[in-house]
Amino acid sequence: MPTFRTGVVSEITETLDGLMRVRVRVEDQIRQACNITALTGEAALGDRVVLNTTAVDMNLGTGGHDFVLWNLEHDSHEVKSGGHIMKMRYSPCQLDVLATESPESEHHAALEAAETLDGMPVVACGLHSQIAPAAAMLKQLDPDLRIAYIMTDGGSLPLVQSNMVRYLKEKGLVDATVTCGHSFGGDYEAVNIFSGLVTANEVASADIAIVAMGPGVTGTQTSLGHSAMEQGQVISAAAALGGRPVAALRISFADPRPRHQAISRQTLTALRFGALARCTMAVPDLPVEQLTVVMNSLIDYGLTEMHDVRIVDAWETIPALHNYGLESISSMGRTLKDDPAFFEAAGAAGLFAGQLLYQTD
Repeated sequence: MPTFRTGVVSEITETLDGLMRVRVRVEDQIRQACNITALTGEAALGDRVVLNTTAVDMNLGTGGHDFVLWNLEHDSHEVKSGGHIMKMRYSPCQLDVLATESPESEHHAALEAAETLDGMPVVACGLHSQIAPAAAMLKQLDPDLRIAYIMTDGGSLPLVQSNMVRYLKEKGLVDATVTCGHSFGGDYEAVNIFSGLVTANEVASADIAIVAMGPGVTGTQTSLGHSAMEQGQVISAAAALGGRPVAALRISFADPRPRHQAISRQTLTALRFGALARCTMAVPDLPVEQLTVVMNSLIDYGLTEMHDVRIVDAWETIPALHNYGLESISSMGRTLKDDPAFFEAAGAAGLFAGQLLYQTD
């Protein structure tokens, strides 16, 4: 069951578009909290607020902060989206959005019969932290490429939670964002991954889409009980719509957990059971010992029969991230130096997807 606590805002540490980070005094504690203003409005010093403290109390990875559930200084809060599609529906936090494909949207006519991606490459990721290396390699290949990031609802639901995407947009590495499913807050809202993909293609005019969940991933230490299974579903959707799906493999030789060493079991099961269509698995050209382990894992899991494999020279991924000011990026607490194979694998997927645009039959 969830846990809630009431406290007083003692400090506002950061104010962003759609997000406030605050410190809240709860009895004799100072707790870090996020205030999603689309849901709860703005907060001020001295405001009494109700916090959802569940994940922090359970020592789960939510970034180490609570969430403002309601500001007791507000008798009401109302922001009209102009749309009728509900996200997080049938829950106390449901909100309305103007979905791009809705009849009241200016883009409805363009999407009414849209059922194809016309060959658009789609990079399907298993973790949020794979977006940056994929985008960096795409922009290094061609700075004029238009990239859309599609955020699914496998992790964080509010897009404003992602500092990385905010930075990528500021630097022009991501040109448009689409939030689909129950995620919200993108430049464009979509009902599901299928309409999210055609929104990226038809409305955002993207050359390439990168699809990944928001920050965070749910796992249970079982083969199928994790939100990264959506990677396979994204591949299926992209292929069904005539796109060209490319899988970003979650590769690590620094993760101490056996299930995530070499190729994460989450990636293997997503591509084995979740992907009902063929894709290209982009494998970075790693040192021979590491490459052998990776290829053996793909073979042992039967993935080289189900999907295509391309070895991609992605050594420029780390320098590209430095060039774009992303040298401090990390995944699961590990930096570029700690786990270069992880970032090169995502970079390989981005690079190969970009190269697809220049291939001729």
